[in-house]
Amino acid sequence: MGWGWFEAGWVRLRTLEAGLARLPRELDGVRVAHLSDFHLGLPSRGSHAAHRAVEWTRERKPELVCVTGDLVSRPRGERMLRALLADLGAAYVVLGNHDVEHSRDPFSRSAGLSDLAPAHLLVDESATIEIRGKRVQIVGVDPRAYRQGRSKPWELVDESADLRILLCHFPYVLDLLPPAAFDLVLSGHMHDGQISLPLGRRRKYRFAHPHTRYAAGLYRRPAATMHVSPGLGTTFVPFRFFARPEATELVLQTPH
Repeated sequence: MGWGWFEAGWVRLRTLEAGLARLPRELDGVRVAHLSDFHLGLPSRGSHAAHRAVEWTRERKPELVCVTGDLVSRPRGERMLRALLADLGAAYVVLGNHDVEHSRDPFSRSAGLSDLAPAHLLVDESATIEIRGKRVQIVGVDPRAYRQGRSKPWELVDESADLRILLCHFPYVLDLLPPAAFDLVLSGHMHDGQISLPLGRRRKYRFAHPHTRYAAGLYRRPAATMHVSPGLGTTFVPFRFFARPEATELVLQTPH
């Protein structure tokens, strides 16, 4: 239990290269920070991990910051969340199931989040920004619509955008997407299992999600390349075991 408490705050600060088949040459090397699953408001060293992750992200100065849901687990975490988002600046954010009280965690309560300025909250809507002179479209999925089977983010696609990014808390959205609708999908939710049993050097048994296809890291499929964040906070219990919290910087690359 002591180790699990320690590991919950032992954040990994990681840079990954993500090759995208349709990435324009002008956007080669663009850096995207991906944070997820803060779960603020409950006693946990996840709040320390979240603070360190935001501090590191500010130091890195990426061209785009995205946060993929489960921001608070109790309303009292909202104040800390807003302070962290203020430090991040113009981040693009979606909600997760804990933010709308769709959770099996008996300790979780929704904070009724809406306006998160200066961050941009996307609820089944899109925003288009310019990076290095190219148009980048960011589409955000509402977790309520997703769970009810009503969300169709591909209908928001702007074909003229040079890069299309989808933010959805749930990684299984990847299986629903038409081919090439998006270039990059960013998700969270899985916590890399949060409590895991190591099975040798590269394998582990994730007690919460033993058979998941998308646990953490990069996945390349015909629909898109997806990154699933291990997240920063905890749920159910304030521990992590062989599933460190992580803040990730993705360096987008054109095919070589």
